Amino acid sequence: MISTHVLDTSRGRPAAGVPVILEQVTGADGSGPRREIARATTDADGRVRELVPAGTSVDAATYCLTFDTGAYSIASGQESFYPRVSVFFTVSNPAEHHHVPLLLSPYGYSTYRGS
Repeated sequence: MISTHVLDTSRGRPAAGVPVILEQVTGADGSGPRREIARATTDADGRVRELVPAGTSVDAATYCLTFDTGAYSIASGQESFYPRVSVFFTVSNPAEHHHVPLLLSPYGYSTYRGS
């Protein structure tokens, strides 16, 4: 299971309506071709509770979550220095839940492995 949550720290609330793409990345260093797994948009709580479609397995591999932060900034009437944020992460144990939150503000962002 792979999920995400986007919080707009400048507004102190979830970032609803952020388009997100999940891709599996090939190559030992993650620089190889990408295979799109899913597209989604964060809900009213800023979450995508499950990015992997039913019937699709999560492999031990490198993945990339790309957040269209520019679209969110335009929709929310905010300025943004980062029009797109890509977060690469490694799934070592596909049986575990991998939650990748994004904390977003107009001039910065951070991420971590959530639970």
